[in-house]
Amino acid sequence: MSQVLVEDEVLKVISEMLEKSPKRRFTEAVDLVVLLRGIDLKRDPNAKINEIVELPHPPKNRPIKVAVIGKGEFAVKAKEAGADRVIEPEEIEALAGNKRALKKLANEYDFFIAQADILPRIVRYIGPVFGPRNKMPVNLPAAAVSQLPAMIEKLRRSVRIRMKDQPVVHVKVGSRNMTPEELLDNIKAVLSVIERKYEDPSKIAKVYVKTTMGPAYELPISYTKRRR
Repeated sequence: MSQVLVEDEVLKVISEMLEKSPKRRFTEAVDLVVLLRGIDLKRDPNAKINEIVELPHPPKNRPIKVAVIGKGEFAVKAKEAGADRVIEPEEIEALAGNKRALKKLANEYDFFIAQADILPRIVRYIGPVFGPRNKMPVNLPAAAVSQLPAMIEKLRRSVRIRMKDQPVVHVKVGSRNMTPEELLDNIKAVLSVIERKYEDPSKIAKVYVKTTMGPAYELPISYTKRRR
């Protein structure tokens, strides 16, 4: 778990954010914004973070949708596991050159899983559209199809944290109808992944939490705790 959060104080700030942020006619997401320092992305592109994080408590405002690309037993298993959509590779090939349809497909689902031996066949079609949207499929070998149900369920509890051109991470960590304790657990899960990536907790400069349309609240952090 995270080494930098002052948990008692963070709970107070999260509670204040939920109480004081203006109410909307819809259930807003709760976002986490992490500003990092001492990271030069131009000199070291590998310093960017791009990882999937399983949350202890999935957001309650909107279900996370997972689509599976595969055929044969892989597609059958995906349907049995309750994938939100199962896509045959021929369907992807039929969309070749239709960027509008590919964009719609990419935007409709949060995560994609692809049968590993099929991905090389379709990557030239989906890559230019899915890549910039950070929707490239997670690979799973056909021989590991028994793992597909568990992977689908894991992704339904997950978010992807990604850094673009600036050392900033902006990610959804829950929804406004969650408790402060649930949001804290999710925030700790995300921060722990960032801390493992950069090894030095002091690289985390500022941490903010906010509702979708509300103001940002800074979370108290401390660097006095260190891993053993």
